Amino acid sequence: MRTLHDIHTGELSKRTEELLREGHRLALIAAHHDADCVRVVYLFVAGPPDTRTELHVRLDPDRPEVPTLAHLSFPAGRFEREMRDLHGVVPLDHPLPHRLVRHFHWPRGWYPMHPDAGDPPAFGEQEGPYPFLEVEGDGVYEIPVGPVHAGLIEPGHFRFSVVGETIIKLKARLWFVHRGVEKLFQGRSVAAGLPLAERISGDTAVGHALAYCLAVEEATGTQVPADAQRARALLLELERLHNHVADLGMLCNDVGHAILNTHAQRVREQLLRLNAEITGHRLLRGGVVPGGAALRSLPDPARMQAIGDDIREIADLALGHSTVRDRFTGTAILAADAARDIGCLGYVARASSLAADARVAHPFVPYGTQLDVPVRSGGDVLARFLVRAEEIDTSLALIRQFTEGLAPGAVLAPAPRPGQGPGSGVGIIEGWRGTIATRVELAADGTLARVKPVDPSFFNWPALPVALSDTIVPDFPLTNKSFNLSYAGNDL
Repeated sequence: MRTLHDIHTGELSKRTEELLREGHRLALIAAHHDADCVRVVYLFVAGPPDTRTELHVRLDPDRPEVPTLAHLSFPAGRFEREMRDLHGVVPLDHPLPHRLVRHFHWPRGWYPMHPDAGDPPAFGEQEGPYPFLEVEGDGVYEIPVGPVHAGLIEPGHFRFSVVGETIIKLKARLWFVHRGVEKLFQGRSVAAGLPLAERISGDTAVGHALAYCLAVEEATGTQVPADAQRARALLLELERLHNHVADLGMLCNDVGHAILNTHAQRVREQLLRLNAEITGHRLLRGGVVPGGAALRSLPDPARMQAIGDDIREIADLALGHSTVRDRFTGTAILAADAARDIGCLGYVARASSLAADARVAHPFVPYGTQLDVPVRSGGDVLARFLVRAEEIDTSLALIRQFTEGLAPGAVLAPAPRPGQGPGSGVGIIEGWRGTIATRVELAADGTLARVKPVDPSFFNWPALPVALSDTIVPDFPLTNKSFNLSYAGNDL
């Protein structure tokens, strides 16, 4: 159930505090440039039962200012900084007012999401160095890493303040690959928006496509057939499977057990080839479409059983190896309170005692008894490995469940008539990294007026430096892989 409330700016803090106290979480903040005002939408979600509450605040377009919610919600503070950088909406009394998205060579006063922004101006001179917090004292030194890294790694800058090998503080500086995704959606048809959604974060094609389609379907009043929803749930678990298998292997590789990584990547290759058979694309693009799903084939149960046995053997070998287990255990602990305060999602949250899963809170299909959400309390690399391994078993069980009785082919809802739905919608799904939320508003002609996708990496990136505090520098690659956050999903 989704409810919308128009409120004054003076009510915002009180209403937010009430919703947070009642167990809602802030899923996104999206600014809209309407004809007569700047409208800011705050989406709060809770479940079960599936509950979505939107607060709409209208601002003077000549002086768009809103009271900050950073003192109530850490994610709110980051959404506000993003909104200020892209839209020019000022969060009053924000405790950390410097830029988040726009690097310091972006011209002051130019906001790319503003309707009058025009073409991007030439980059100007740096306004000064990025205001990293400097740690001083005897024996303290800094290690800068990136933004250019070895191998096929997206750009991000990490600034370590270190004594000996112990990390005192880590600062991650992102948004080197900001692509203007939200702007690219504007004015597209619903069909033309799908390829863009699939490419928000390349390894999460199904997750972002599905969140987008669910939002569009709510906005248009489209009722998706039950078999199409089951096919979508099947694809979502296949995407979770090949990504988790890859992570299990690469975590082993980061502690020197390369042969287990080789076997994990061998299994992942089998899964990628299976994906190509099912949708025509190794990353499952084209399987989820507005109004339904399209499958060329279905996974063979015996084949999936063999793959599951293979994965379990790899995980057992890893956990039975003393070096692997010792390196995982107690490394980069993210405490439950810190994960909760930061707003963590997905396996990062579930490894730190937080049982957050949109398949439970916001189901789009009946999951039944096969949905067993693993939760671990250790908060370390081992817990994040175990949660992935256990989620693989859950995904395999769900794949068996959703395959039974399903037939290949395209299952689509009738095309919606203009004006049939409310004109706005929200899609929430549990991607392989965690909960994805996408909010869509349609123009009168049915084109996309505004699309705001939020990848779980936006919530989880701030937790990485917290987990690394008081660890050692050599633990960074292992910890970073145990979080495996998306740069592209964050740097929209």
